[in-house]
Amino acid sequence: LGIAGRRHQAKLLTSLEELIKWLNSKDDELKKQMPVGGDVPTLQQQYDHCKALRRELKDKEQTVLNAVDQARVFLADQPIEGPEEPRRSLHSKTGQKILTSGASIWQKQVDKALEKLKDLQCAMDDLDADLKEAENVRNGWKPVGDLLIDSLPDHIDKTTAFREEIAPISLKVKTVNDLSSQLSPLDLYPSLKMSRQLDDLNMRWKLLQVSVEDRLRQLQEAHRDFGPASQHFLSTSVQFPWQRSVSHNKVPYYINHETQTTCWDHPKMTDLFQSLADLNNVRFSAYRTAIKIRRLQKALCLDLLDLNTTSEVFKQHKLSQNDQLIGVQEVISCLTTIYSGLEEKHKDMVNVPLCVDMCLNWLLNVYDSGRSGKIRVQSLKIGLMSLSKGLLEEKYRYLFKEVAGPTEMCDQRQLGLLLHDAIQIPRQLGEVAAFGGSNIEPSVRSCFHQNHNKPEITVKQFIDWMRLEPQSMVWLPVLHRVAAAETAKHQAKCNICKECPIVGFRYRSLKHFNYDVCQSCFFSGRTAKGHKLHYPMVEYCIPTTSGEDVRDFTKVLKNKFRSKKYFAKHPRLGYLPVQTVLEGDNLETPSQSPQLFHDDTHSRIEQYATRSLQIEYEQLKEQHLRRGINPLASPPDSIVSPQHASEDAELIAEAKLLRQHKGRLEARMQILEDHNKQLESQLHRLRQLLEQVLAHLPPYCFCMVNFLVDQRHWHFTADIFTVHSWSVVIHHF
Repeated sequence: LGIAGRRHQAKLLTSLEELIKWLNSKDDELKKQMPVGGDVPTLQQQYDHCKALRRELKDKEQTVLNAVDQARVFLADQPIEGPEEPRRSLHSKTGQKILTSGASIWQKQVDKALEKLKDLQCAMDDLDADLKEAENVRNGWKPVGDLLIDSLPDHIDKTTAFREEIAPISLKVKTVNDLSSQLSPLDLYPSLKMSRQLDDLNMRWKLLQVSVEDRLRQLQEAHRDFGPASQHFLSTSVQFPWQRSVSHNKVPYYINHETQTTCWDHPKMTDLFQSLADLNNVRFSAYRTAIKIRRLQKALCLDLLDLNTTSEVFKQHKLSQNDQLIGVQEVISCLTTIYSGLEEKHKDMVNVPLCVDMCLNWLLNVYDSGRSGKIRVQSLKIGLMSLSKGLLEEKYRYLFKEVAGPTEMCDQRQLGLLLHDAIQIPRQLGEVAAFGGSNIEPSVRSCFHQNHNKPEITVKQFIDWMRLEPQSMVWLPVLHRVAAAETAKHQAKCNICKECPIVGFRYRSLKHFNYDVCQSCFFSGRTAKGHKLHYPMVEYCIPTTSGEDVRDFTKVLKNKFRSKKYFAKHPRLGYLPVQTVLEGDNLETPSQSPQLFHDDTHSRIEQYATRSLQIEYEQLKEQHLRRGINPLASPPDSIVSPQHASEDAELIAEAKLLRQHKGRLEARMQILEDHNKQLESQLHRLRQLLEQVLAHLPPYCFCMVNFLVDQRHWHFTADIFTVHSWSVVIHHF
C-alpha cells in the first residue's frame, strides 16, 4: 500500500472502531435496562429509553452501512496489514442489525408489560379512592357508648345500609388481585413498592369489613342490652343496696349488697306480700282472697288497664298461639307496651320500669315459679285480663273468647285450660284450698252439666254459669265488688264500731231491724245486740235505694218469725258450690313449671294409691282363679259362655271403679297438699309476727309463752285450717 492507501486504511479503521465502540455502548445500555421493571414509572422509563435507542439506531443506520460498504470495497482490492480489527469491522453491519432486532423485541416486551401494569395501577387507584371514601365515613362514627339509646335503631339502619353500599368494593378487590396474578406468566413481578401497595389495599378492605361488622354487632348488642326491648331500663326499678341482675335464661333476680343475698322476688314485691299477711284475719276466703288480689292489682297498676287495651296489645305483639311458650324478653316487650300507654294517661301514677318489673315478677310467680324463663301465651293473657278493669260480664266474654275455637265455641278441654290458668292466681296467694283446690275437673263438669252435657258451650252459656259464681271462680266477681265498694259511702252507722258513714261494704241484717255492720267488723266476725253470725245478711257495695230498703224491711219481718232451726236447715250460700271429689277422668291440664321444692306428700300418697289398687287387683285375680278363669287369657268368641261374658263385664266394671277410686284419691291428695301449703304459709307469717311481739316482751312473760306453745292445738273450720295457739299468744300479749 502506498502512503495514501495507508492513510485511507487508517482512517477507515478508525471510523469502524468508533462505530463498533458505539454499538457496544448501545448494547450495554440495552442490557442495563433489563429486566422488565416492576412498576409503571420504571417501565415508562424503560419504554422511553428503548424508543430513543431505536430512533438513534435508525439515525446511525446509514452511516454504519456506508462505512461497512467502503471497508468491504477497500478490503476486496487491498490486503489488510495490521491488526484483525478491520476484519471484524466487516461484521458491524450484522451487529447493528442484531442490536436493532433486540431493541425491537425489548420494546414489545416493555409495551405489553406497561399496558398490564397501567391497568393494574388504574384499578388500584380506583380501589384506593373508594376505600378512602368509605374510611372517611367510618372514621366519622361516634363511639357506641356515646350514642343516645333512642338513636340506636337509626344507627343500626345506617350501618346496615353502609355495609350494602361498600359491598361492590369486594369486586374491585377481586379485579386488582386477578390483574396482579396475570403478571407472573410474563416474567413480570411487581416492585416492592407496588407489592406493598397491593397488600395494603387488601388489608384496608378487610379492616373496613371487620370494623363495619363490629360496629353493627356493638349497636345491636347495645340495643338489646339498653334499648326499649332490653331489660336495662328495668335496672332503675330497685335502689341501693339492691341491684337487679339477669340469669342466663333472661329471668331477673335481685342482689342485696348489704346482706350479700339473692332472691327471685323484687324487694317491693316481698314487702307487698308481707303486707298481705295483715288480711289473714278476714274470715271469709272469697273476700280475703279478693282483697289480697285487689291490693296486688293496684300495686301493679293493672286497675288502670282496660280490657280492650289489653286485647289490642296482644294483637299488636301477635300473641295468637295460646299453646306457644314465650320468653321473658317477649313478656317484657308486651308489658312495656302496656305500661307505656298507661303512663301517657296517668303520668303521676305509673312508673314504667317499676311496674314492668313488678308485673313480670308476679307473672313468673304465678305461672313459672321454677323460673324456667318460659310462660304459655294463654297464661299471660288470662293473668293480665283477670286483673284488668272492666265490666264483670265483659271480662267473662273476653276470657271465653281467648280460649274458644274458631267456631266461637268452647269444649271441656278449652274450658279446663281457662279455669286452670285462672285458679293459679289464688293458688299463688295460698288460698286455693277454699276454692276446691287445683283440680278444675269438677268445675268443668258443673258447667257442662248445667248445659245438658253438650260437647261444646257458647259464650252466653258460659256467662250464665259464671253468674252463679261457681266456687272455683267466686273470687273474681268478689274482686269486682271489692273494687266497686272502695269509695262507696253509705248513710248508715255501724252497730259495732259506730263508724258513720260506713265506707266500703255495708252489711244489713235480715233478722234485726236497723242493724248495719261495716266491712271491717263483718270480716273480723264481731257482733253486737245478740246478733249471731249465722243470721242472714245482705251486702251492699253501693248506696241503697228506697226500693232495696223496703225489700229488706219485708225480709226482716219474715225472718222475725223464723226459728234457729230454719236458718240451720237453710244455709245461704253466695256462690255455686262445686263438689271437689267426683268420679271421672281428669281433664288434660298444661304441665306445671318445675317447683323449687320436692313434693314428698304427692309421692307418698301416689304410692299409697298404687298399693291399694294393687291389693284390690290381686284379690280380684285370686277370685277369678278360684273359679277356673284366667283373667289374662282371651279365648275365642265361639267358646265364651254367657256366664264368662258377664264375669268379664263385671271385671271391667270393677277395674273402672278402681280407676275412679284412684282419681278420687288423687283429688283428695291435691286438696290436702294445698291445705298443707297454705298452713305452712300462715304458720310462717304467724311466727314472724310472734318474733316481733316477743322481741318487746319482758323476760317473765316467756314462761307463759312456752306454756301456751306447748298447749297449741289445731282447729279445722269449713273455711280453712287455722293455727289457734299462735293467735292466742299474739292476742294475749
